[in-house]
Amino acid sequence: MAKLEVKELLDAGVHFGHLTRKWNPNMAPYIYMERNGIHIINLYKTVAKLDEANEALRKIAASGRKILFVATKKQAKDIVAEKAGNANMPYITERWPGGMLTNFVTIRKAVKKMTTIDRMKADGTFLTLSKKERLQVDRLRAKLEKNLGSISDMSRLPGALFVVDTTREHIAVAEALILKIPIFAMVDTNSDPRVIDYAIPSNDDASKSIDKIMTSVTDAVIEGLAERKAGKDADDAKAAKAAPKKETKAKKEATVVSEAANTSVSDEKAMKDAKQPVKLESKKETLEAVKEEE
Repeated sequence: MAKLEVKELLDAGVHFGHLTRKWNPNMAPYIYMERNGIHIINLYKTVAKLDEANEALRKIAASGRKILFVATKKQAKDIVAEKAGNANMPYITERWPGGMLTNFVTIRKAVKKMTTIDRMKADGTFLTLSKKERLQVDRLRAKLEKNLGSISDMSRLPGALFVVDTTREHIAVAEALILKIPIFAMVDTNSDPRVIDYAIPSNDDASKSIDKIMTSVTDAVIEGLAERKAGKDADDAKAAKAAPKKETKAKKEATVVSEAANTSVSDEKAMKDAKQPVKLESKKETLEAVKEEE
């Protein structure tokens, strides 16, 4: 995981905050100075907070849990969709569906509708509908795909939420707080960092700034996924290596059991032979033997 330098953030314009009159006093610890009526963010604190957030995201990804990325503003949606898609993580870049987290069961039902429609098209049931009904179903499918298509693989609540602009996405933040889901966010000088678990002070309006932070964050997520895959491969190799030993042990046990069974059979046979009465010779032979002895 490559660590970002202050100069890189400076070149991307991460240090530019909002107008001083629009600031949130709780952001004071992260503000370096004021210039031309605009607050300047302290990039050294940005780097420290970004490293902390990346480490936490890497661990979450390595544990196998999903991270939901949220950004509905125009300059951020395409960047977030691309970066989150590369990391194979769910994202919301259209309107935030109310109850997305707190009413997740209902959202899952809506996602299942898409699957049902796709199944209808695959098995030919779709063609049995009238032209008007087919048009309505197609419109519903397109609407669901637009709003929920990116979370179709998210079968349970995410392990974390990453938000670009917490002021705009306040509903998402509120739902995550209710469910106690860890929140990671880019917070500008007009945001409240107190409700964010991992606040990254940065410019959340410039596309270059968003791209720089998102690249760093998703690289950490991808690294966590790679660690998880490497761990699984190591476990599989270990299991494969242990399999022949188990087989040999089982073979030995089977041989011992077989030998014991053969021994018991031979012993049983010997006992039967010992118990059988000795056959007497014929009467004639017995008499002849007695005469000879005399």
